[in-house]
Amino acid sequence: MKLIFLEKAELLHDDPEKEVRTPRESFQFPSVIRLRNYIRVPYTKIVLSRRNVMRRDDFTCQYCGKKSDLTIDHIIPKSRGGKDTWENLTTACDKCNVHKGNRTPKEARMPLKKKPYRPIPITFFRDSNGGVQEPWKPYLYMT
Repeated sequence: MKLIFLEKAELLHDDPEKEVRTPRESFQFPSVIRLRNYIRVPYTKIVLSRRNVMRRDDFTCQYCGKKSDLTIDHIIPKSRGGKDTWENLTTACDKCNVHKGNRTPKEARMPLKKKPYRPIPITFFRDSNGGVQEPWKPYLYMT
């Protein structure tokens, strides 16, 4: 709203069910805006954290699919030189993590449901926020 009011952005699509009111006026609630001048800000890498690993894996055990009692598992155990990297960490339930123990998934005969990867910032935030709102799709070339 502030960017639109200061004429630094223009309203492309509003939400017809919402409005912003002041004591004297009411304004359309913006859903999609376009900046008049864009300053390029380089993407930062997503921080490797327990929460972000779980978000990437959709809060699901990557061995059995369970969604509770979750921990972080090193695919190649730390005792065997496994590092704390996006590609070596995955979400596992307590039971699967204990069963796998100090072995690799192949040795434990516990295949991963998805291969771990370093998330791409824009898709990571899109997926973790519940997808894309319908009015945004034409502007993101998703129609």
